[in-house]
Amino acid sequence: MKSSNRYVYSFEEGDGKNRLLLGGKGANLCEMTQIGLNVPPGFTITTDACNAYLEKNQLPAGLMDEIRSYMTALEKKTGKGFGDGKNPLLISVRSGSAMSMPGMMDTILNLGLNDVSLTLPMTLTVALSSCLARSHSILATNILTIAWTPSSASTARTRMWI
Repeated sequence: MKSSNRYVYSFEEGDGKNRLLLGGKGANLCEMTQIGLNVPPGFTITTDACNAYLEKNQLPAGLMDEIRSYMTALEKKTGKGFGDGKNPLLISVRSGSAMSMPGMMDTILNLGLNDVSLTLPMTLTVALSSCLARSHSILATNILTIAWTPSSASTARTRMWI
């Protein structure tokens, strides 16, 4: 599977053998999905997208459109809405690479929480508030880390999967 300016693959589409393109976690999720294991729906942003970003210090053309398209498909598959106040789609963002790199980047859990989704019944609201605070903390840490990462980090063939 060659990327050819395609930067996103659903777990159903990705080649589980292509760890260089999808990263270890992404490839494993694709493979598990395709053999019928119960894996929540999701998609992988390729190492090519990361390398393109590191090369030009900006997101590659078309990446955000691809992500929006896959997010829309994810909303349809789950019956939930990203940022929806009554039935929010909460996603996890995790880093990965072709080989294990412990401590490389924190995981962002429950992305999609906002003031609207926190107006749910009190028992759920307390749990979601805690998740939101942790998500904001991790996101802020990652943004600061990325902002100060030298361009030599391009050798760390990483990708994000959702």
